[in-house]
Amino acid sequence: MLKGIDPLIAPDLLRTLRAMGHGDEIAIVDANYPADAHARRLIRMDGHSAPAILDAMLSLMPLDAAVEHAAFRPCAHGDCGRLEEVFVEFQQIIDRREPGFRLVPIPGEPFYERIRAAYAVVASGERRLYGNIILRKGVIRPEGATA
Repeated sequence: MLKGIDPLIAPDLLRTLRAMGHGDEIAIVDANYPADAHARRLIRMDGHSAPAILDAMLSLMPLDAAVEHAAFRPCAHGDCGRLEEVFVEFQQIIDRREPGFRLVPIPGEPFYERIRAAYAVVASGERRLYGNIILRKGVIRPEGATA
């Protein structure tokens, strides 16, 4: 245990978040997702929900403000306008931890391609379908810097 770090953040995840650079992406995927097949680097967190993992990760990692979008979700049942409960939870966490960012839907195969290209994949125990999210890491600016 460490002060100020959510105990959900295990050593492998902490190391991965720290090793990622600006613009690198990390995905949190649900229990049905083929994480072993798609991950370049895999972190298993099977006992935890995707929203809980997202909340813990965003307590440490900034989203990328240098791009138009930095948080992505899949389109449920082929409908990018369909809003699953898990997407609502993801957006609420983003609003609290990284205000101003919107969770953007990406359809089918392009979403999977983005996960396969991600720096790392976190396999959660999330049992809800489509409980997947991709985050693009931003920067922590020096104290007093504005741009």
